[in-house]
Amino acid sequence: MKALIPTGDPAEPVVLADVAEPTPRSNEALVKVEAFSVNRGETFKLENFTPGERPGKDVAGLMVQSAADGSGPSGIARVIGHPMSGGWAEYVAVPTNALAELPDSVSALQGATLPLAGLTALRLLRTAGPVLGRRVLLTGASGGVGHFVTELAAAAGAQVTAVTRDAERGGRLTELGAADIVHDVADARGPYDIVLESTGGQALPLALARLAKRGTLIWFGQASRTSVTLDFFDFFAGPESAVIRHFHYLDADTRLDDDLAALVRLTAENRLNPEIGRVSDWADTATTLNDLRERRIRGKAVLTLTATTPERP
Repeated sequence: MKALIPTGDPAEPVVLADVAEPTPRSNEALVKVEAFSVNRGETFKLENFTPGERPGKDVAGLMVQSAADGSGPSGIARVIGHPMSGGWAEYVAVPTNALAELPDSVSALQGATLPLAGLTALRLLRTAGPVLGRRVLLTGASGGVGHFVTELAAAAGAQVTAVTRDAERGGRLTELGAADIVHDVADARGPYDIVLESTGGQALPLALARLAKRGTLIWFGQASRTSVTLDFFDFFAGPESAVIRHFHYLDADTRLDDDLAALVRLTAENRLNPEIGRVSDWADTATTLNDLRERRIRGKAVLTLTATTPERP
Protein backbone atom coordinates (compact mmCIF):
# COMPACT_ATOMS: atom_id res chain seq x y z
CA MET A 1 0.00 0.00 0.00
CA LYS A 2 0.97 3.66 -0.27
CA ALA A 3 1.80 5.77 2.77
CA LEU A 4 3.44 9.09 3.51
CA ILE A 5 6.82 8.76 5.21
CA PRO A 6 9.09 11.47 6.68
CA THR A 7 12.09 12.65 4.71
CA GLY A 8 13.92 15.00 7.06
CA ASP A 9 13.80 17.64 4.31
CA PRO A 10 11.99 20.81 5.50
CA ALA A 11 11.04 21.70 1.92
CA GLU A 12 9.36 18.33 1.33
CA PRO A 13 8.79 16.83 4.78
CA VAL A 14 6.93 13.71 3.53
CA VAL A 15 6.81 11.61 0.36
CA LEU A 16 4.61 8.77 -0.83
CA ALA A 17 6.20 5.34 -0.58
CA ASP A 18 5.26 1.66 -0.69
CA VAL A 19 4.95 0.08 2.75
CA ALA A 20 3.47 -3.11 4.14
CA GLU A 21 -0.21 -3.07 5.01
CA PRO A 22 -0.64 -3.06 8.81
CA THR A 23 -1.55 -6.24 10.65
CA PRO A 24 -4.12 -5.27 13.31
CA ARG A 25 -3.75 -6.44 16.89
CA SER A 26 -6.71 -8.23 18.46
CA ASN A 27 -8.15 -4.96 19.78
CA GLU A 28 -7.64 -3.05 16.53
CA ALA A 29 -9.80 -2.59 13.46
CA LEU A 30 -8.46 -2.02 9.95
CA VAL A 31 -9.62 1.23 8.36
CA LYS A 32 -9.41 2.16 4.69
CA VAL A 33 -8.64 5.87 4.89
CA GLU A 34 -10.76 8.29 2.89
CA ALA A 35 -9.46 11.51 4.46
CA PHE A 36 -7.09 12.64 7.16
CA SER A 37 -6.33 15.97 8.76
CA VAL A 38 -2.93 17.36 9.69
CA ASN A 39 -2.02 19.35 12.78
CA ARG A 40 0.56 22.08 13.23
CA GLY A 41 2.24 20.15 16.03
CA GLU A 42 2.84 17.29 13.62
CA THR A 43 4.84 19.62 11.38
CA PHE A 44 7.24 20.21 14.26
CA LYS A 45 7.56 16.51 15.06
CA LEU A 46 8.63 15.85 11.48
CA GLU A 47 11.78 17.88 12.17
CA ASN A 48 13.03 15.22 14.58
CA PHE A 49 11.16 12.08 13.62
CA THR A 50 12.10 8.62 14.86
CA PRO A 51 13.36 6.42 12.00
CA GLY A 52 10.65 3.98 10.96
CA GLU A 53 7.87 6.03 12.53
CA ARG A 54 4.99 7.07 10.26
CA PRO A 55 2.88 10.11 11.09
CA GLY A 56 -0.90 10.50 11.16
CA LYS A 57 -3.41 10.68 14.02
CA ASP A 58 -6.69 11.93 12.53
CA VAL A 59 -8.48 9.69 10.04
CA ALA A 60 -11.92 9.09 8.57
CA GLY A 61 -12.81 6.18 6.36
CA LEU A 62 -14.33 2.75 6.03
CA MET A 63 -13.70 0.04 8.59
CA VAL A 64 -13.00 -3.03 6.43
CA GLN A 65 -11.97 -5.45 9.17
CA SER A 66 -13.43 -5.62 12.68
CA ALA A 67 -11.31 -6.22 15.77
CA ALA A 68 -10.64 -9.88 16.43
CA ASP A 69 -11.58 -9.56 20.11
CA GLY A 70 -15.10 -8.40 19.21
CA SER A 71 -14.68 -4.89 20.58
CA GLY A 72 -15.73 -1.75 18.72
CA PRO A 73 -17.92 -1.44 15.64
CA SER A 74 -18.74 -4.55 13.65
CA GLY A 75 -19.19 -5.19 9.96
CA ILE A 76 -18.46 -2.57 7.34
CA ALA A 77 -18.84 0.84 8.97
CA ARG A 78 -17.92 4.46 8.31
CA VAL A 79 -15.70 5.59 11.16
CA ILE A 80 -13.35 8.22 12.48
CA GLY A 81 -10.26 7.14 14.35
CA HIS A 82 -7.35 8.46 16.36
CA PRO A 83 -4.38 6.12 15.94
CA MET A 84 -1.19 7.31 17.58
CA SER A 85 0.66 6.95 14.27
CA GLY A 86 0.41 5.68 10.70
CA GLY A 87 -2.77 7.47 9.64
CA TRP A 88 -1.37 9.14 6.54
CA ALA A 89 -1.79 5.96 4.52
CA GLU A 90 -4.25 3.96 2.48
CA TYR A 91 -4.93 1.66 5.44
CA VAL A 92 -4.34 2.05 9.18
CA ALA A 93 -4.94 -0.17 12.21
CA VAL A 94 -6.85 1.73 14.91
CA PRO A 95 -7.52 0.59 18.50
CA THR A 96 -11.27 0.21 19.00
CA ASN A 97 -11.14 2.48 22.05
CA ALA A 98 -10.11 5.24 19.63
CA LEU A 99 -12.87 4.68 17.05
CA ALA A 100 -16.36 6.06 16.57
CA GLU A 101 -18.95 5.39 13.90
CA LEU A 102 -19.74 8.15 11.45
CA PRO A 103 -23.36 8.68 10.33
CA ASP A 104 -24.18 9.53 6.74
CA SER A 105 -25.01 13.10 7.81
CA VAL A 106 -21.35 13.77 8.71
CA SER A 107 -18.90 13.78 5.81
CA ALA A 108 -15.47 12.18 5.86
CA LEU A 109 -14.00 15.69 5.56
CA GLN A 110 -15.80 16.84 8.70
CA GLY A 111 -15.01 13.62 10.52
CA ALA A 112 -11.29 13.82 9.79
CA THR A 113 -11.08 17.17 11.60
CA LEU A 114 -12.53 15.89 14.86
CA PRO A 115 -10.08 13.58 16.65
CA LEU A 116 -7.08 15.56 17.93
CA ALA A 117 -8.51 19.09 17.79
CA GLY A 118 -11.97 18.06 18.94
CA LEU A 119 -10.75 15.87 21.80
CA THR A 120 -8.41 18.64 22.94
CA ALA A 121 -11.19 21.23 22.93
CA LEU A 122 -13.72 18.99 24.65
CA ARG A 123 -11.38 17.84 27.39
CA LEU A 124 -9.81 21.27 27.84
CA LEU A 125 -13.21 22.75 28.64
CA ARG A 126 -13.97 19.92 31.04
CA THR A 127 -10.70 20.71 32.79
CA ALA A 128 -11.64 24.38 32.98
CA GLY A 129 -14.88 23.47 34.75
CA PRO A 130 -18.23 25.26 34.47
CA VAL A 131 -17.97 28.22 32.09
CA LEU A 132 -21.55 29.51 32.25
CA GLY A 133 -21.39 33.27 32.78
CA ARG A 134 -17.59 33.29 32.99
CA ARG A 135 -15.17 35.45 31.04
CA VAL A 136 -12.75 33.29 29.07
CA LEU A 137 -9.60 34.42 27.26
CA LEU A 138 -8.41 32.07 24.50
CA THR A 139 -5.05 32.60 22.79
CA GLY A 140 -4.08 30.99 19.47
CA ALA A 141 -7.75 30.91 18.59
CA SER A 142 -7.53 30.73 14.80
CA GLY A 143 -6.44 27.07 14.62
CA GLY A 144 -8.59 23.96 14.68
CA VAL A 145 -8.64 23.70 18.48
CA GLY A 146 -9.45 27.39 18.85
CA HIS A 147 -12.50 27.18 16.61
CA PHE A 148 -13.85 24.17 18.49
CA VAL A 149 -13.18 25.72 21.93
CA THR A 150 -14.86 28.98 20.92
CA GLU A 151 -18.01 27.29 19.66
CA LEU A 152 -18.31 24.86 22.57
CA ALA A 153 -17.55 27.44 25.26
CA ALA A 154 -19.92 30.05 23.81
CA ALA A 155 -22.68 27.46 23.55
CA ALA A 156 -22.10 26.62 27.23
CA GLY A 157 -22.62 30.26 28.22
CA ALA A 158 -19.06 31.61 28.35
CA GLN A 159 -18.13 35.14 27.30
CA VAL A 160 -15.17 34.33 25.05
CA THR A 161 -12.44 36.74 24.03
CA ALA A 162 -10.44 35.17 21.21
CA VAL A 163 -6.92 36.22 20.29
CA THR A 164 -6.15 35.98 16.55
CA ARG A 165 -3.58 37.53 14.26
CA ASP A 166 -5.95 39.43 11.98
CA ALA A 167 -9.56 40.45 11.36
CA GLU A 168 -10.13 37.84 8.66
CA ARG A 169 -9.41 35.04 11.08
CA GLY A 170 -11.54 36.66 13.75
CA GLY A 171 -14.67 36.96 11.63
CA ARG A 172 -15.47 33.28 11.71
CA LEU A 173 -14.85 33.11 15.47
CA THR A 174 -17.43 35.85 15.95
CA GLU A 175 -19.92 33.75 13.96
CA LEU A 176 -19.15 30.82 16.28
CA GLY A 177 -20.00 32.89 19.34
CA ALA A 178 -16.90 34.82 20.40
CA ALA A 179 -17.94 37.98 22.25
CA ASP A 180 -14.75 39.86 21.46
CA ILE A 181 -11.80 39.51 19.08
CA VAL A 182 -8.36 40.99 19.73
CA HIS A 183 -5.19 40.61 17.70
CA ASP A 184 -2.72 40.78 20.57
CA VAL A 185 -2.99 39.52 24.14
CA ALA A 186 -1.92 42.97 25.29
CA ASP A 187 -5.17 44.36 23.87
CA ALA A 188 -7.38 42.04 25.93
CA ARG A 189 -9.07 43.99 28.70
CA GLY A 190 -9.85 41.44 31.39
CA PRO A 191 -9.93 40.42 34.06
CA TYR A 192 -10.79 36.89 32.98
CA ASP A 193 -12.00 34.04 35.14
CA ILE A 194 -10.34 31.49 32.86
CA VAL A 195 -7.39 31.83 30.49
CA LEU A 196 -6.73 29.08 27.95
CA GLU A 197 -3.20 29.68 26.72
CA SER A 198 -1.58 27.88 23.79
CA THR A 199 1.04 30.30 22.51
CA GLY A 200 3.77 30.51 25.14
CA GLY A 201 6.60 33.03 24.84
CA GLN A 202 5.55 36.55 25.79
CA ALA A 203 1.85 35.73 25.51
CA LEU A 204 1.65 33.67 28.69
CA PRO A 205 2.80 36.34 31.20
CA LEU A 206 0.61 38.89 29.41
CA ALA A 207 -2.36 36.54 29.69
CA LEU A 208 -1.59 35.84 33.34
CA ALA A 209 -1.67 39.58 34.07
CA ARG A 210 -5.26 39.62 32.80
CA LEU A 211 -6.41 36.76 35.01
CA ALA A 212 -8.87 37.51 37.81
CA LYS A 213 -8.16 36.86 41.45
CA ARG A 214 -8.54 33.13 42.17
CA GLY A 215 -8.82 32.54 38.43
CA THR A 216 -7.35 29.64 36.45
CA LEU A 217 -4.84 29.70 33.62
CA ILE A 218 -4.54 26.44 31.68
CA TRP A 219 -1.49 26.10 29.46
CA PHE A 220 -2.05 23.63 26.64
CA GLY A 221 0.41 24.53 23.90
CA GLN A 222 3.58 26.28 22.85
CA ALA A 223 2.79 27.46 19.33
CA SER A 224 5.39 30.22 19.44
CA ARG A 225 8.09 27.64 20.25
CA THR A 226 9.54 30.25 22.59
CA SER A 227 10.30 29.60 26.25
CA VAL A 228 8.25 31.31 28.93
CA THR A 229 9.68 33.35 31.81
CA LEU A 230 7.37 34.12 34.73
CA ASP A 231 7.91 36.37 37.71
CA PHE A 232 5.69 34.97 40.42
CA PHE A 233 5.65 38.30 42.23
CA ASP A 234 3.32 39.34 39.38
CA PHE A 235 0.56 37.39 41.13
CA PHE A 236 0.36 40.18 43.71
CA ALA A 237 -0.44 42.66 40.93
CA GLY A 238 -3.89 41.15 40.37
CA PRO A 239 -4.36 37.38 40.05
CA GLU A 240 -3.79 36.57 43.71
CA SER A 241 -4.43 32.91 44.60
CA ALA A 242 -4.75 32.07 40.91
CA VAL A 243 -3.92 28.62 39.57
CA ILE A 244 -1.64 27.73 36.65
CA ARG A 245 -1.91 24.19 35.36
CA HIS A 246 -0.70 22.22 32.38
CA PHE A 247 -3.11 20.25 30.21
CA HIS A 248 -2.65 17.34 27.84
CA TYR A 249 -5.66 15.75 26.22
CA LEU A 250 -4.60 12.21 27.15
CA ASP A 251 -3.55 12.81 30.75
CA ALA A 252 -6.93 11.97 32.28
CA ASP A 253 -8.30 9.18 30.09
CA THR A 254 -6.73 7.34 27.18
CA ARG A 255 -10.05 5.80 26.17
CA LEU A 256 -11.34 8.02 23.40
CA ASP A 257 -14.33 6.31 21.78
CA ASP A 258 -17.04 7.90 23.93
CA ASP A 259 -15.66 11.40 23.44
CA LEU A 260 -15.20 10.82 19.72
CA ALA A 261 -18.82 9.69 19.54
CA ALA A 262 -19.87 12.86 21.40
CA LEU A 263 -18.00 15.02 18.88
CA VAL A 264 -19.66 13.18 16.00
CA ARG A 265 -23.09 13.63 17.58
CA LEU A 266 -22.55 17.37 18.09
CA THR A 267 -21.45 17.71 14.48
CA ALA A 268 -24.45 15.75 13.20
CA GLU A 269 -26.71 18.06 15.22
CA ASN A 270 -24.99 21.17 13.78
CA ARG A 271 -23.87 22.16 17.25
CA LEU A 272 -20.22 21.76 16.30
CA ASN A 273 -19.09 23.07 12.92
CA PRO A 274 -15.56 22.11 11.85
CA GLU A 275 -13.70 24.98 10.26
CA ILE A 276 -11.92 23.54 7.23
CA GLY A 277 -9.46 25.98 5.73
CA ARG A 278 -8.14 23.71 3.01
CA VAL A 279 -9.05 20.46 1.26
CA SER A 280 -6.43 18.90 -1.03
CA ASP A 281 -5.47 15.58 -2.52
CA TRP A 282 -2.94 13.77 -0.35
CA ALA A 283 -0.34 14.18 -3.11
CA ASP A 284 -0.20 17.80 -1.88
CA THR A 285 0.48 16.89 1.76
CA ALA A 286 4.02 18.30 1.82
CA THR A 287 2.83 21.70 0.56
CA THR A 288 -0.09 21.68 2.99
CA LEU A 289 2.22 20.89 5.93
CA ASN A 290 4.48 23.81 5.06
CA ASP A 291 1.54 26.18 4.69
CA LEU A 292 0.07 25.01 7.99
CA ARG A 293 3.39 25.49 9.72
CA GLU A 294 3.64 29.05 8.39
CA ARG A 295 0.07 29.81 9.49
CA ARG A 296 -1.28 30.21 5.98
CA ILE A 297 -4.30 28.01 6.75
CA ARG A 298 -7.18 28.98 9.03
CA GLY A 299 -8.77 26.13 10.95
CA LYS A 300 -8.15 22.56 9.79
CA ALA A 301 -6.44 21.21 6.69
CA VAL A 302 -7.84 17.97 5.28
CA LEU A 303 -6.21 15.66 2.72
CA THR A 304 -8.26 13.22 0.67
CA LEU A 305 -7.10 9.95 -0.82
CA THR A 306 -7.67 9.47 -4.52
CA ALA A 307 -10.44 7.24 -5.79
CA THR A 308 -7.81 4.92 -7.26
CA THR A 309 -6.88 3.49 -3.88
CA PRO A 310 -7.04 -0.27 -4.48
CA GLU A 311 -9.50 -2.51 -2.72
CA ARG A 312 -8.09 -5.21 -0.48
CA PRO A 313 -8.22 -8.68 -2.01
